[in-house]
Amino acid sequence: MPNTNSCTASSPSITNGVRPVPYLIVILVVIAGIGQPMQAAMNARLRESAGSPAFAALLSFAVGALVLALLTLSGALGRGTLTGLGRAPWWAWLGGLSGAFSVITALIALPRAGTAAVIAAALLGQTVASLVIDHYGWLDAPRVPVNAWRVLGVILLFAGVLLV
Repeated sequence: MPNTNSCTASSPSITNGVRPVPYLIVILVVIAGIGQPMQAAMNARLRESAGSPAFAALLSFAVGALVLALLTLSGALGRGTLTGLGRAPWWAWLGGLSGAFSVITALIALPRAGTAAVIAAALLGQTVASLVIDHYGWLDAPRVPVNAWRVLGVILLFAGVLLV
């Protein structure tokens, strides 16, 4: 099933099956990216107090779940419905598992490797996986073929990970 979610409410032009992204969304994604190393460091500190990486991750997810519940109840981004959940593909339910794995891995790795190395390695993994997902259109993502520039970006990112 193709991805029918648009990234923008304006500009219907499409390049390689991908709609242009408004600057505000890009800024919000950059701010979220800034939050990721902060989250890793905060969770690592919570781990020290909680005495367990799994318990610290559970507490972190509980706080996040509370915020998401309040956001859902507010209706600011829509309240959603349970009726369509049966139509979700099996793999759509694995996002939480992936998130838990990412958080617990960062909790274990950060005290040994440092925030910059953990985030750089995660970014490398995210970029490689993103290229594969885009190229094949997996998980209902729009197909964006791999090209030499994108591969060069991954190579440079790998070099950056080695330097960090």
